[in-house]
Amino acid sequence: MSHDTAPIRVLVGSRNPVKVGAVRSALAPLFPGRLVECEGMHAPSGVPDQPMTSAETREGALNRMNFCRQHGDADFYVALEGGVDVTQDGPGTFGYVAIAHGADVSVGCSAWLPLPPAVYEALLEGEELGDVMDRLFGTVNIKQQGGAIGLVTNGHATRESAYTQAMVLAMAPFLHPDLYDLDPERTARE
Repeated sequence: MSHDTAPIRVLVGSRNPVKVGAVRSALAPLFPGRLVECEGMHAPSGVPDQPMTSAETREGALNRMNFCRQHGDADFYVALEGGVDVTQDGPGTFGYVAIAHGADVSVGCSAWLPLPPAVYEALLEGEELGDVMDRLFGTVNIKQQGGAIGLVTNGHATRESAYTQAMVLAMAPFLHPDLYDLDPERTARE
């Protein structure tokens, strides 16, 4: 990354304030002294509204990021996609983040939140996680607030905090391009 003071323009593949806020919260400390301008835009995921596998969730993040690249002009293009899957430990939810800077792309994943069996059953019947959690906890539009994570951790973690951490981790290749075989000259210029 170059050491100039110009603002860093970021296009986020969602208008959800949780996702835009997570991107801003992750990037601002990584670039001290620089203004980070995050703008959300509607970007289709190309996957179901409630992705039910890790592969679908990752694909949705990449599709949204690529849409941003094709329809905007920014230093970074970012997309976050929440999804659900089942492992040997049971059902859980997580998020994928896809970040593009120039020609380079980094993909990361958030922490895993175990889901209650009744919640997973509702998802299998076609509901979205935010709607199920709103019904169970009497909330309204929780996915644009603390998310399922905030509800089941009693506010000790939130959807935004999970996405922020995933963003910071996925930025590692751009912070150290030489270690990740990225072209540091190209990365510094862009």
